[in-house]
Amino acid sequence: MASKHFMYNRALLLIIFLLFLLKGSLHANTIEKADTTGAIPLGFVLPKGEHQLSIPFELNNNLIVIDVLLNNAIPLKFILDTGVRTSVLTEKIFTDLLNLKYSRKITIPGIGGEKLVDAYVTNNVTLKIDNMIGRGHALIVLEKDLLQLKNFLGSNVHGILGYELFSRFVIEVNYDTKYLTFYDPNYYKPKKSYKVLNMSIEDTKPYVNASFTLKDSVVRTGKFMIDTGASHSFLIDKHSNSGYYVPEPSIESHLGRGLAGDLYGEISRINSLSLGSFNFKEVITTFPDTSTYDIDIAAIPRNGTIGGGLLSRFKVAFDFVHGKLYLKKGHSYKKPFEYNLSGLIVKATGLNLNKFEITEVREGCEAEKAGVMAGDEIVLINGHFARDLTLDEVLGLINLKENKIIRMVVLRDNVKTKIQFKLIRQV
Repeated sequence: MASKHFMYNRALLLIIFLLFLLKGSLHANTIEKADTTGAIPLGFVLPKGEHQLSIPFELNNNLIVIDVLLNNAIPLKFILDTGVRTSVLTEKIFTDLLNLKYSRKITIPGIGGEKLVDAYVTNNVTLKIDNMIGRGHALIVLEKDLLQLKNFLGSNVHGILGYELFSRFVIEVNYDTKYLTFYDPNYYKPKKSYKVLNMSIEDTKPYVNASFTLKDSVVRTGKFMIDTGASHSFLIDKHSNSGYYVPEPSIESHLGRGLAGDLYGEISRINSLSLGSFNFKEVITTFPDTSTYDIDIAAIPRNGTIGGGLLSRFKVAFDFVHGKLYLKKGHSYKKPFEYNLSGLIVKATGLNLNKFEITEVREGCEAEKAGVMAGDEIVLINGHFARDLTLDEVLGLINLKENKIIRMVVLRDNVKTKIQFKLIRQV
């Protein structure tokens, strides 16, 4: 079976931009502060007498997904996202089932300020992570599930958690063992094997400096947000600096659907990326089109973002309290960077998320030449029945390695068709 860690930005940059547009639209003035009266501490606290807590997590498309209990009643799954200020619930049915009261209705604007989706604010919510309880939270609840996280992650993901956790704890992420550890900042002592980077926290989000070369020997530096809620490795806003450009070869790509509609840009490779003392070669990099993407949506000038595709190559510790980022090489550190060799965008559908629909076929890719079409349902891949696989496993099989032959059976208009094509790099 294909490795789940193969880094080809599997389902896309879709998740990047869905979350980015959402996180950029939710400002503090939309949230009412929780009641701070009373003796019960508000916010997340470690179990009494404990200085740390470790929990397992799922890694879906380079995103960290953890189990969360809503109001001690409904078990849900949330993405842990350094780029989100306030907790978000994508499906209103859960708060309706609990008869939670909404303190206000808000409109989440998109690029240009037009109305995109209504949301509701509910306060004094309790969120529990393992034995760690967080009381008095504000929660933004989307009226419609426009993010469709479960379909594009292939797992039942219901929301996003961010700054409320990072502001209280040092959070260590072991991408190899898939365990998170929350530490009391007063008791955290980083291991000597970690390399430390200075990290600034601005408008609740973490930033570091990085340097890179494009297709020349010129070393460029920039300010980049560290974003665990983005599946890509490296993203550059080519309009943020006159010295930035998109290296050739590149491919124009439909990057996904955001709250503001379709998003477009280019995918290319840069020669090198340096983060502290760590250096990477031939890094797959995203260059979004500013006509559909506004990198200054969060009002903090920056040159781009570093996402889960790069972070998952490390063991990482986030210390927002002291402004430090700790990094240690992980098992995936030396893996080559690849981008969607098949050219197919696939989503999971059905009650059990075990039906797989091809939603987009990149123009000019080998799959398109072989006859694959948007709307096809994958039935069989190289001898594996799709119904027995997860979305991660499906995407792993159809993006295994360059020159791999893919043999698929697809269902189209109730007719099964055999298709064969080779995986070829386009970038």
